[in-house]
Amino acid sequence: MRFTLNGAPVEAVARPGMSLLELLREECGVTSVKDGCAPEGSCGACTVLVEGKAVVSCAQKAGHAEGRSVVTQEGLSAAEREMWADCFVASGASQCGFCSPGIVMKAEGLLAKNPEPSRTEISRALAGNLCRCTGYVKIVDAIEFAAGAKRGEPVPEPDWSGKVGSRTGRYQGRELALGDKPYVNDLNAEGMLHGAIRFSDHPRARVIRIDTSKAVGHPGVVAVATAADVPGERTQGLITRDWRQLVAEGEVTSYVGDVLAVVAADTRRVAREAAALVEVEYEVLEPVTDPFLALEPDAPELHEAGNLLSTSIVKRGDVDAALAGSAHVLTETFQTQTVEHAFLEPESSFAVPEDGGFHVSSQGQGVWEDRRQVASFLGLPEEKVRVTLVSNGGAFGAKEDLNVQCHAALMAHLTGRPVLLTLTREESLKFHPKRHPLTMEYTIGADPDGRLTGIRARIVGDTGAYASVGDKVLERAAGHACGPYRFEAVDVEARAVYTNNPPNGAMRGFGVNQVAFAVDGMLDRLAEKVGVDGWEIRWRNALEVGDAFGTGQVLGPGVGIKECLLAVRDAYRRARFAGIGCGVKNNGIGNGLLEQGKAILRPEADGTVTLFHSWTEMGQGVHTALQQIACQELGLTADQVHVVVDTMRELDTGQTTASRSTILGGRAVIEAANKLKAELNGHRLADLAGREFYGELTIDYTNKPGVDVEKPITHFAYGWAVQVVVLDDDGRLATVIAAHDAGKVINPTLVEGQIEGAVHMGLGFALSEDYVVRDGHPVTTTLKSLGIVPPAGMPAVECVLVEVPQPEGPYGAKGLGEIGLVPTAAAVAGALHAFEGEWRTRLPMKDSVAARSAVPKLAAAASRGG
Repeated sequence: MRFTLNGAPVEAVARPGMSLLELLREECGVTSVKDGCAPEGSCGACTVLVEGKAVVSCAQKAGHAEGRSVVTQEGLSAAEREMWADCFVASGASQCGFCSPGIVMKAEGLLAKNPEPSRTEISRALAGNLCRCTGYVKIVDAIEFAAGAKRGEPVPEPDWSGKVGSRTGRYQGRELALGDKPYVNDLNAEGMLHGAIRFSDHPRARVIRIDTSKAVGHPGVVAVATAADVPGERTQGLITRDWRQLVAEGEVTSYVGDVLAVVAADTRRVAREAAALVEVEYEVLEPVTDPFLALEPDAPELHEAGNLLSTSIVKRGDVDAALAGSAHVLTETFQTQTVEHAFLEPESSFAVPEDGGFHVSSQGQGVWEDRRQVASFLGLPEEKVRVTLVSNGGAFGAKEDLNVQCHAALMAHLTGRPVLLTLTREESLKFHPKRHPLTMEYTIGADPDGRLTGIRARIVGDTGAYASVGDKVLERAAGHACGPYRFEAVDVEARAVYTNNPPNGAMRGFGVNQVAFAVDGMLDRLAEKVGVDGWEIRWRNALEVGDAFGTGQVLGPGVGIKECLLAVRDAYRRARFAGIGCGVKNNGIGNGLLEQGKAILRPEADGTVTLFHSWTEMGQGVHTALQQIACQELGLTADQVHVVVDTMRELDTGQTTASRSTILGGRAVIEAANKLKAELNGHRLADLAGREFYGELTIDYTNKPGVDVEKPITHFAYGWAVQVVVLDDDGRLATVIAAHDAGKVINPTLVEGQIEGAVHMGLGFALSEDYVVRDGHPVTTTLKSLGIVPPAGMPAVECVLVEVPQPEGPYGAKGLGEIGLVPTAAAVAGALHAFEGEWRTRLPMKDSVAARSAVPKLAAAASRGG
């Protein structure tokens, strides 16, 4: 076929059924167009212009381009590309960046038709473009900037000062906006093969036979692997080693995401065709899908140790006496749903044989942990496996566990050639861990004035097929079950239970979002009993320095919940229909775990500095924050500090999780910078070229749960937040006021972006998102079926940045990557109560006016009886 690509005539061969996206990526080598959901056409990451009209290329047949003009990011003029890069960087419109190139092309199509669109028109035009990071606020800002620039208005100049507290542009922000920054699925190497996976057909079935003969004989197939081909330990896991990377003949599957075989072939299409040819004979068994039934004595045993993964207990004081002496005692049961992360970049790994071992390019949240598990799986010493972080297109916790790193490495091992393995969106949705659905029974007591006395909570979480980090999620839920409130006596028990549902593990908030919905819901009910408003009941019970947190930890400096409450008081009381929610979220894993920050600063001959650190960049901005700290300490600008994360240097600090990377990494960078400065003595940086200056922070003083100490320390720091959700007179979302204590704002643009994106995710959690599983089989198998709030459904978000310094943090900074959606669901529930007069106990609250107006598909489904 013949067409014009970016102004140049092109001849290309399109196989039958090939999409325009495949044609552009595979035949024309254009990688700015991203595959986030093909062939669904819902995420917009592959948007291009065909004859000037924006289309999603994954949903268009390649033949659609015949004789036509196709324009991608690469086809924009140099001046246009420069303009878009400046607009996106100055506004903070890119976080992980996976969606950005498609949004730029959608905006190009919009502005060609409507040179001066309103914010509402921009939001509506973005209906087919999903961003999971930003909440769309800054994307709309960027498109407004670009519209002005096209009309001759000045293009905003990004800040590259690198100073702490400045709006320094995101590290690699220009490359992200333009699609020039490669993700794992964009990588290539000579002789590269493509991998594909054969998944289980049943959530619980004994595998009688796996027949790979048809797959082996398929033209273009180089190798097919089963469990028998694994040279090392087949079972891996972050904490509990129970996750089989391949399930063997004779074993029973645990969920429909279990891997039975892996194929390596010349092309991705051939690999996927061959994977479908692998025949499996099963003895189908009844799946266990209810965690309460899984705990029954006669339930089938899903793991050797039983169906109860863990029990977490937080207990202090005499709760029975506290409740008996209370003027008010309330009991309620709350339920939350399973939620899909919906990161834009599906799972992908690239493994290359190298120096008697393997070099793995990973999108994982902890590349040293990836190295440990891949080496174990291959039966190799760790030094034979090198893992390089390729900053990913979103994660939100889902990429803590291994995804396809082992499978790609196994096929590289068997073939001796590089192997790229990338999942489709449908495969991704059934494969990786989700947010835990929790059932929470709460009883609280209070004195006549509403001051809290005792709390009893019983929490059960479905952790699904494998442990993942389920024990820690339920431990975190138990530890935060009291919220940011003062209780005299506490009795909390939280259990994580195995089922045959897809695994549930880490997701932004890590169990705290769920219990915040419950405990704040209890505070709202108590306020009604006492006769005060939601703000007052929280003010009376909010924690202060010297108070005991739910776990018994006596809080030191850095408690900012009352400052956040003061910041929203007037807005809450002015609104007719408003709800309020408070949040607290640990910084650091804590609970007795040794935690470290490690960094190396290496001056280069050209006067720049390379910063080596350990944390995964996934849109939250850790590269930028640590770069700014290095700039601040060394007096450099942002263009003079380059960032690398790679296991070639031993900087293992565990997973990028628990809102800890800025604190731990920042302190380590400061120490490394101090050592470097001590050696300068008036010399130039270039005079120290090649020398490496190491900084480290160790926190080893937190206590394990249940340890009998007089003053336990659960976590080294906490973040604090209060949100107010306001509805209009028709019950629709109007405004969210989000006051967040950042300790010290390293970069206001990044902080606002984190809050706005978290509010977007929190509104979905509250109102519309639901990953539905029936009988162990996912029902929501597409992005568009998940109920994610579209751009036009987002209300205005007002970010209020509070700074109560945390002594442990660099310059007093706290982590806030997760806490942004901890208060949201409770605030929404409170607003709905103000409008409807009914209490809510179950998420998502799909039947509300707020939900149906924000996500029109819910209203359409309701009208059909769905």
